Amino acid sequence: MTAALPQHPTKTQLLELVAALGTAQWQDFASAAARHGLTAVQAKLLGQLKGPVPMRGLATLLLCDASNVTGIVDRLEARGLVRREPDPADRRVKNVVATDEGREIIQRVRAEMQATHSALDALDEQERATLYALLERLRPGLERRA
Repeated sequence: MTAALPQHPTKTQLLELVAALGTAQWQDFASAAARHGLTAVQAKLLGQLKGPVPMRGLATLLLCDASNVTGIVDRLEARGLVRREPDPADRRVKNVVATDEGREIIQRVRAEMQATHSALDALDEQERATLYALLERLRPGLERRA
């Protein structure tokens, strides 16, 4: 028997639920990444590469020191998943770019997140659209603070 849903959940209850869902999604992501020989952070970095991203920008996105990003990029580059390119506007800056193989592997990781996909299957099309709209409304306030 499932617990009754609160009619008027508090902000704390909502935040705890969002945190639990985020943790479960991250664990699913890490498991899928590991099946491809990637750490969760390596896969997260690949997922951030929609286009060229400066090394320092990756450090900001990953919330880590730039020296940590160098090691992560070194390992991904050795596997042929990313490459470094000089920035056309400032040749001192190195941009990181996903290779075709890198883009393919991160797509596979996301597609193989079975626990997350199964959880979302519990929602019908309208519920998924509603959830998406609500999360999009929250995004700007959270990204401004990041």
